[in-house]
Amino acid sequence: MSPTFLTLPDGARIAYELIGSEWSGHSEPIVFVGGVSSTREDWQRLAQPLSMKRPVLIYDHRGIGESSYSTASKDDDITIELMARDLLLLLQFLKFSEIALCGFSMGGAVTQQLLLLPYLASDPVTLPFKVNSVFLTGTFPTMWEEKGYGLKLDRTPITKPLTDEEKKARARPNLERSFDPEWVSDPANQDRFNWWLDRQIVGRPLHTIIKQSRANAQVAHMKLYGYEQIPKSTHFLIIHGEKDAIVPFSNAAKLLRVISQASFIQTGFEPGQIPTLAFGHHWWEYFDIEVWINVVETFLSSRENQRQSKL
Repeated sequence: MSPTFLTLPDGARIAYELIGSEWSGHSEPIVFVGGVSSTREDWQRLAQPLSMKRPVLIYDHRGIGESSYSTASKDDDITIELMARDLLLLLQFLKFSEIALCGFSMGGAVTQQLLLLPYLASDPVTLPFKVNSVFLTGTFPTMWEEKGYGLKLDRTPITKPLTDEEKKARARPNLERSFDPEWVSDPANQDRFNWWLDRQIVGRPLHTIIKQSRANAQVAHMKLYGYEQIPKSTHFLIIHGEKDAIVPFSNAAKLLRVISQASFIQTGFEPGQIPTLAFGHHWWEYFDIEVWINVVETFLSSRENQRQSKL
């Protein structure tokens, strides 16, 4: 599906898709915020079925996918705050009044920063919409100290144009790390892995990925900016797999400590639960997709029912 573009005040163009728009005004929209190197198509497995029940917004951060840098520099200094302000402008443009957010990896930091924009010491801004529900997935409140995690970028100088197969060879190690060895070696997952691998070589410029990785590393402890001021009516669900090789699983507990209204995904076989915590960074590629649809819809429905009961 072709994207729509929003041109920001500095000239950057943000590519986005609003799928399931026929549900606008009937169901709360959910906004997916991607991580380092993510593009909006990465959400396809989850976004498409969710759009059968509610509007779903997927988009590319500036400088990646089909989004572009600003016209002035064409090579912006990427920060978590800049990406949060980009998202704010997109949501303002779309005139959403109430939303749910799902931030993944770096996108979880962007999501947290968006919620904290009103409480910044410098240039705070009021959010013109209400955030009712937030999924923080495979993410963190501050940069972790554990060794051996994160992306392992291949910075070998490129002296000649690479073939597609050479590009895939460079991308493969990090892609494998975003799952887990058992998932990658399972023949049942090979078609899906190749789907991901084919998409690593288009629209993901290395210089942007390096900038995003640096933005991750520079994340300050956001509690300083007012976690306690986030409205208690905003509820959080933390999703993190024990096999995550990109962001340490320990960050789930850190988020639960700093966000008082957060809860952790439960294991089991009831709607809204998952079979096990044995999954990697790209969490929505594990289990039957109906498991994750039920997680999202159960959490959102419970929040919607609580709000209606208070009317």
